[in-house]
Amino acid sequence: MTVHFIGAGPGAADLLTLRGRDSLARCPVCLYAGSIVPQEMLTHCPPDARIIDTAPMSLDEIEREYVAAHAAGQDVARLHSGDLSIYSAVAEQIRRLERHAIPYTLTPGVPAFAAAAAALGRELTVPEVAQSVVLTRMSGRASAMPPRETLAAFGATGATLAVHLAIHALARIVAELLPHYGPDCPVAIVVRASWPDEKIVRGTLSTIAALVAADPIERTALVFVGHALGAEGFRDSALYDPDYRRRFRSGGAV
Repeated sequence: MTVHFIGAGPGAADLLTLRGRDSLARCPVCLYAGSIVPQEMLTHCPPDARIIDTAPMSLDEIEREYVAAHAAGQDVARLHSGDLSIYSAVAEQIRRLERHAIPYTLTPGVPAFAAAAAALGRELTVPEVAQSVVLTRMSGRASAMPPRETLAAFGATGATLAVHLAIHALARIVAELLPHYGPDCPVAIVVRASWPDEKIVRGTLSTIAALVAADPIERTALVFVGHALGAEGFRDSALYDPDYRRRFRSGGAV
């Protein structure tokens, strides 16, 4: 018996990976995050699968489902939103599985920041503008931020910031980043990236708060801040330069 953790992606049912789909089809038990995973994905489960919505469940209750499936010799598909590598609450589940010597696998999913960037039609790294992307969040009820992981510290680098779970703290984001990026720095908020009701709000650090106040956003939004979001006139990457020598192209004359 194995528990298969599967990243469901940001929302659109067709952004589930083929590996994730195939794992769902093989498992007689499926635990899924019902509040943020589309119902369409459950059509990949076997017709007689036991399907459990974990939205109202505690970690102890989820653990009991794993233990019961293990005793019955039934594989479990554990469907999470987004990608398992960040903000997925997988680490504490894995810790409990290891206590019970229950095997597990992890199948990555399309991360929310990637789907949001696609919705914006932007690359988050632009030559000589920003070559790093910081994935971060704001402190909340679920988990506090470590003391040294501050927006100001990240902002000092000039990297593109992708701030998760933060729409409630937009005023604080603006206040902490203004000294580092300036009032004209582009800001983009993507709400429910890849869902049918996806919404995008574009502005700058000086205008974004007023834009959101006029049309409030409640949750499931990702806030991007950085000059790469509006970069124009930047130099081309050297990757396709005719004089750039690499394995598959000899380059121009010396």
